Amino acid sequence: MRLKSSVSLFIFFALALPSKGQSTDSIATKAIYKKSILPAALIGVGALMSGSDFEHRLNTNIRDAVGNTYQVSIDDYAQYAPVATLYLADVLGVESKHHWFDQTKYLLISNVISAGITHTLKNVISKTRPNGFDYAFPSGHTTLAFTNAAVLYNEFSETVPLVAYSGYAFAVTTGTFRMLNNKHWLSDVLVGAGIGMAVTHLVYYFEPLKNFNPFKKAKGVSLVPYANSDEYGFYFSYRF
Repeated sequence: MRLKSSVSLFIFFALALPSKGQSTDSIATKAIYKKSILPAALIGVGALMSGSDFEHRLNTNIRDAVGNTYQVSIDDYAQYAPVATLYLADVLGVESKHHWFDQTKYLLISNVISAGITHTLKNVISKTRPNGFDYAFPSGHTTLAFTNAAVLYNEFSETVPLVAYSGYAFAVTTGTFRMLNNKHWLSDVLVGAGIGMAVTHLVYYFEPLKNFNPFKKAKGVSLVPYANSDEYGFYFSYRF
């Protein structure tokens, strides 16, 4: 009950947020509700499925198929692939929706909010993972992967759809291997994906700190984040 009520509260929050205001284009408003359908469905289905016999049987079948000692760390890296694609596209001059600083701004805001929601639910619900450890629900790796993928989608969906949708391939790979590695149940992955997508779409709709960009008029300035299993940071470059 606590699981379903917590997720239901998030769905209500995501779908009932007020519009930008009277000046908001109705097309943009319709678009955000359309984008909310899939994330809300993923969260709803995941919440209903959590703890069910179905997902326990699915986990058993997966582990029987790959072997109980199966462990591949691709999910630790695939979650960051959409970010690498985002900045590689910028370096190559692919047309995007926003300036690189605005991309970074919305990427960070989306990840902070989605991670906050995910880790709050993890601590409140304290669901046991398939491997016996705690804090299964939702999947943090999957939330991060789909948050990053949704940023890539929002930046390139109108210019280069192939680039825009490529992030979701990496995100699905991340979620799949969280299950193959016996780290998460299907419901953990579905809800994590839904949270990541929903939060990012809402961030791109409301555009917080929209006018804050000290680098917009600067020429030859690049700030590219990097991440690996041990550290995070930024590469800064300036072309004279």
